[in-house]
Amino acid sequence: MLEGKVILITGSSSGIGLATAKAAIANGAKVILHGPSVQKLDAVSAELGGVPYVLGDLATAHAAERIVEEAIAIHGRLDVLVNNAAIFPRTDLDSSDGEAFDHIFAINTRSPLLLTRRVIRHMRDKGIKGSIVNIGSVNAYSGQPDLLVYSMAKGALMTMTRNIADGCAPEGIRVNQLNVGWTLTETEIETQRAQGRPDNWQSSIPPVFAPSGKILLPEEVANHVIFWASDMSAPITGQVYDVEKYTFLGRNVMSRVI
Repeated sequence: MLEGKVILITGSSSGIGLATAKAAIANGAKVILHGPSVQKLDAVSAELGGVPYVLGDLATAHAAERIVEEAIAIHGRLDVLVNNAAIFPRTDLDSSDGEAFDHIFAINTRSPLLLTRRVIRHMRDKGIKGSIVNIGSVNAYSGQPDLLVYSMAKGALMTMTRNIADGCAPEGIRVNQLNVGWTLTETEIETQRAQGRPDNWQSSIPPVFAPSGKILLPEEVANHVIFWASDMSAPITGQVYDVEKYTFLGRNVMSRVI
């Protein structure tokens, strides 16, 4: 589905990003990894047979431009950008101060904007009818109380996706977003353990959160990323697609807890 395409995936040294990298390679793409840790990237690159990577901390405003420049230099072009890198520290109303806001928005919203801007400039220069896939969250619709700033950042990402998609549609450059539900990533496992959950917490999730008995796996999410990154999803653009095992909007959970 991605034969001959060059794809840059941010935050791809673990979790959904790494699963997407593996799926993209399996679908014929030339993958470029990204992350903030050279040790993790070296290990993942070796695991994947020497896949190239670019190093960069997306908390800094100037990093996005450089990351794209270095990625373009590797194969001379970019056909697909997956804005996957994100952080989700717990912040409720009381802890949502200016510092937390700036840091979360810098990585989760500002960096996708700056990366997308530079990649689209490249696509325009080369006449590439490319695809950009933003990894959002179902929390964008409101979010849980202790994910206030994270939820706000993903809500802003939805608006950005639709806005840029509308502007670029005449050029054949597509921008779509996947609002992903609860996924069993390494970071999520660590987060749950830090909150006092037992090591086997994922095996006893209430049906209200996982009607099928299990939450999403990164590999399951990656399959959807590949579809929206590929020409198989063309010419659709400006869409926000919920990747979850139940309907999110309009769901009446009371029927499952009484």
